[in-house]
Amino acid sequence: MTDTEKNKLTPETLEERLIDFAVRVIALANRLRTSFAGKHIAGQIVRSGSSPAPNYSEARSAESRADFIHKLRIVVKELNETSVWLRVTTRSGLMKENLLAGLLTECEELKRIFGASLPTARLRAAK
Repeated sequence: MTDTEKNKLTPETLEERLIDFAVRVIALANRLRTSFAGKHIAGQIVRSGSSPAPNYSEARSAESRADFIHKLRIVVKELNETSVWLRVTTRSGLMKENLLAGLLTECEELKRIFGASLPTARLRAAK
């Protein structure tokens, strides 16, 4: 995905970013599975890091505004959890921070985007 495409915040590009993020998290997890702690963290990070994409897809076809908000909240919660696991991975020495910097940055950007979408969705639901 080019920078121009990445900056267009359409539902399709957001979903693609979440899918790309999940793929990168899975690749990371495959590199972590060499130790006991690495296996544990790999399992946790795959669960939380691959969850936002399908939950956002579900949100896009939500049955109600409340359902949309609920699914969007799950996206944010899973991104928050992934962020924590990424930081645990670097602080524990399982992987150098510079190798995860791009992934952490993307996680933080996605958290900000979807976190900012929640108040908007709530406001629209209240109307």
